[in-house]
Amino acid sequence: MDTIVVDRADGIVTLRLNRPEKKNAISAQMWDELSVALADVAANRDDRVMVVTGTADAFCAGQDLGDPENNARFDGVGGALHTMRFIGSIAQALHDLTIPTIAAVNGVAVGAGANLAFGCDIVVAAQSARFSQIFSARGLTIDFGGSRLLPRMIGLHKAKELAFTADIVDAPTAERFGLVNRVVPDDDLASEVQALAAKIASQAPLALSTIKRHLNASASMTLAEALEAEAQAQAMLFSSEDKDEAFAAFLEKRTPNYRGA
Repeated sequence: MDTIVVDRADGIVTLRLNRPEKKNAISAQMWDELSVALADVAANRDDRVMVVTGTADAFCAGQDLGDPENNARFDGVGGALHTMRFIGSIAQALHDLTIPTIAAVNGVAVGAGANLAFGCDIVVAAQSARFSQIFSARGLTIDFGGSRLLPRMIGLHKAKELAFTADIVDAPTAERFGLVNRVVPDDDLASEVQALAAKIASQAPLALSTIKRHLNASASMTLAEALEAEAQAQAMLFSSEDKDEAFAAFLEKRTPNYRGA
């Protein structure tokens, strides 16, 4: 792939958006390659945690409005609808990943680029990062799942304010709003995210995927439904090899070696 750089090490897979000359704006080719990359991660049992970040001094400037192929795909209502459904399938694929995902936001993240970050399970931002729901300033509506993500992250009224105004929000403000988990100095972003990803990757994979599934479903479940889902999942996990390894490692005072089984 040309527009996505994929690196794997120690159970951590990193997807790096790689169009620095365009602030990693998403071309038609990048949409295609992002779809392929996420499908590959979903199928790879060795991937325990995924990190998404950008090349150089930007995370992602959203859709590349100057890309001829992007513009061709949006020709006519039918073409635009087909393209948006494809883009939506990528947002869904990100959401459906069973492994934890971390956005390492190293610069500007606007439009679909902001919602790509917010679609990850954890968002770590560099001090210089900036976010915007730029859509209204382009005569467009929120996409890449932002209409669902934002109200759940920061509440309906604050989400409306950001979407209506298209304001640019700096990293400390984004943290205060609840859009990001933490803000770190620019020079520390890579090491902080690496340490966080390594810590998560060291946990039991079956437990992580189950926890993620339950938390993602929490908004649509009653307490009774959540308790029953927990009971069924916990019963299954008690029979897993990873649980046996976790208990043995605890008693033997050693680091567990999980197999995801």
